[in-house]
Parts: sequence; C-alpha cells; structure tokens
Amino acid sequence: MLKITMPQNANQIIHTLQEAGYEAYIVGGCVRDAVLGKEPDDWDITTSAKPDEVKALFRRTIDTGIQHGTVTVMMKNEDTGNLEGYEVTTYRIDGKYEDHRRPTEVTFSTSLIEDMKRRDFTINAMAYNDEEGVIDHFEGIRDLEHGVIRCVGEPSERFDEDALRILRAVRFAAQLDFTIEERTQEAIRRQAKFLKDISAERIRVELNKLLLSNHPERIRTAYELGVTKVVLPEFDAMMETEQNHKHHMYSVGEHTIRVIEEVSATQNLRWAALLHDVAKPVVKTSDASGDHFYGHNKEGEKLAGEILRRLKFDNDTIAKVKRLVYWHDYGMGEMPSLKSFRKSLSKMGPDLFPEYVEIKRADILAQSDFLRQQKLDNLAGLEQYYEQIMEEQQCLTLKDLAVTGKDLIENGMKPGKELGATLAYLLECVLEEPEKNERETLLALAKEKGYFSHVC
Repeated sequence: MLKITMPQNANQIIHTLQEAGYEAYIVGGCVRDAVLGKEPDDWDITTSAKPDEVKALFRRTIDTGIQHGTVTVMMKNEDTGNLEGYEVTTYRIDGKYEDHRRPTEVTFSTSLIEDMKRRDFTINAMAYNDEEGVIDHFEGIRDLEHGVIRCVGEPSERFDEDALRILRAVRFAAQLDFTIEERTQEAIRRQAKFLKDISAERIRVELNKLLLSNHPERIRTAYELGVTKVVLPEFDAMMETEQNHKHHMYSVGEHTIRVIEEVSATQNLRWAALLHDVAKPVVKTSDASGDHFYGHNKEGEKLAGEILRRLKFDNDTIAKVKRLVYWHDYGMGEMPSLKSFRKSLSKMGPDLFPEYVEIKRADILAQSDFLRQQKLDNLAGLEQYYEQIMEEQQCLTLKDLAVTGKDLIENGMKPGKELGATLAYLLECVLEEPEKNERETLLALAKEKGYFSHVC
C-alpha cells in the first residue's frame, strides 16, 4: 500500500474526525503531488462531517466557504509556533450549473465517491488516509503513470459545470508535461467558447501558471484547441501572421513561443516574451523585399497594456511588461556609442536592463541565423557598457544628480516649471559628460544657462 507522509496537523485533523465517527481523507492536488513524489503546497481534507460538526471538534476555525461546506481549521505548528490553516470540506453533490461557473445549489453527502464524481480530472480525484491508503475510483494513478489529463466521467459535463476547467486542463498538461486525453480534447474544442463566462481574474491565474510552468510552449496546445481564441485572441493573430523576412524563420506566434521558452520563469519576463511582438499582426506591411513591422514595439507597448489590464494584472506588472515590450528591439542596428547608450539607458531605466538583455538574447536566438552572431556581439557590447556605467556609478536619473531642487532654490531659483526644466537640462549635461556630476559644476551650469531651452 502506498504510504503518504502528511503534516502532523493534517493527520491530527483526520484522526480527530475519525475518532468522532466521521470519514476523513486528504484529497485532490496534495494526493496527486505526493504520488508524483512532489511536496504539496496545500493539504486539503474532505470529510463526511457537516461544517457545524467540524467546527464543534476544533477550537479555532474560520468559515472560509461554509455555504459550500468548507471550514478552515487553524492548527499550531509545533516547529514554528505559528498557526496554519487546513481547509476541511464536507462531501457534497453539486446541483445544476447554469452559468458554467458555479452550481445553483450544493447538497452535502455522506458518500466519498459521490464527492469524487464532481471533481475535474482523474489525477485530482484521489483521497488518502493512513488506514485505507489511496482511494482511487477513477484510475488517477494509472493516468499519472501514463502522463494523461482525463476528465472524471463525461468531459462535457465537467466543463459545463466550470468552464475554467478547460484552461486548467492545458495548464496541468504544461505543469506536469502530460498529454490531454482525446475525448477531453474534443470536449475542449466544443466548449472553449464558454470561457467567456469566466472572470478575467480566474483566467489570469491559469494563464500565469501555464506561462510560469516548465513547459510554457503548451500555450500552443491552447491555440490548437481553440482556447486562446476566447481568452487571448491576440495570440491567435500572432500564430497566423507569417514573417517573410531574412531575419526570421517562423511565424510571429511560433517565434514568440521560442522566446518564452528561452527566458527565466518570472512573471514579468514570461509575459513580456509573450507580448513583445503582439502588435506585429496590426502593423504588418509587405513589399518586394518582404514583410515589415515598423513601429511594432511602440504599438505593442500600448496593446500589451490593454491586454494586461483586461486580465486584471496589478499596475506594477503592467508598467514593467510594457517597458520591456517597448525596449525589446533596442540596439540591434548599428552599435551605439557609449554616450548614446547612456542616454537610452536613462530613458529605459537601469533597473530594466538585465531583463532587457534576457528578452533580447531570447529574441535573437528565436530568429533566423542571419547576422545572429553580430546581434549577439552587439548585445554583449551593450552589457559591457552597462557594467562600466554601473561600476563608475555614472548618473542616469534625476535622483543621481549631485544637486537637488532644494539646492537650486537655495541659490535663488524660484519653485515651478523652470526648476524642473533646469534639473532636466542638468541631467542631459551629465549624460553627455558624466564627469560634470559635481555640485559646484552643476550649480555653475544652472547659473550660466538658467533655462531648459539651453543645451550643452
């Protein structure tokens, strides 16, 4: 019998419920992960006890989702002394689903198998306790062994219940490097349209997990099954836009997938990789020399912002991804001078440069081999410029100037627009000649030139 080592507190909750005459098991993802030899993030528990019966057995509980049978039991971690929560949910049978999101009613049950029938995939429909071992009515272990994502029962019914499961199927396939079983695929193709009923926040969470997985290229599966047509139609346009140009060998979409694979699994980088060429289908022109995508970075910055806002991303992520999309194509023509690079780095923001390098290198490697080495050499040259600027602590921003607005006011300048313009002028002088970033030198320049219309 397979033995799963669970946290002491989870085991204690199960034993407390059993001693009171109820059934209790760890359930779902934690069983799946444990069978796969992974450390689960959460240890959820299912039981025949009703919510009020669960609450009566434990001193500290929170009504997390009591209308759906879920109570969070708070237990003290003996190692850390901190309280930790375990969700304990009553067996239930869901009523009719009318919006592809939630049941109209929930009926509590005393049958584990009836509770398992409503779960999404066989690999998530297993339960365990130490006395009985793994309870696996739907051959989840077999599907784990064969690397298969399969719905519990009839796929169309599971997707009718919660259309988000359509995207979750692709996400699990990406995280586990599994294939999606044929009947489940067919149901996804038929019912992907119902993803329109799912909130943007829930869509974002699943897309994010897919992109941050070890196999983000499975977004191609989402395209092939008609999922991105609903949740990210811009990606479909990318997949269907060819690049007839000597610098490229793939469609915009296939190029994009390869860029995603090349960058680190961070939210900013993976989303910037996904969206760096998102505007190419919009700006594409063609002539005798091939296809062109003039201004795709600027238009892409705008479009990326619209997409990320639609998916309810936080403002910080939106701002950083937009900056990466805008700057991703910088520096790949003639090698800029150090002075020119310093000015561009000031506008880009030095904090962005390491991520720019990663995106740019991935972008180059996902293109044709035309001038590839020259592009990589240029990028290496920019990195050397950056290291020199950082090592010498050259001024790149207003906050790095050796004078402040207060200094200018103390020397006779009035607050207002002229003050800001003068600081901007002084920064331009320092970007031209870093050695000028000395307090007395800058005050002399401000006194001599005075106003923003003057230049160095």
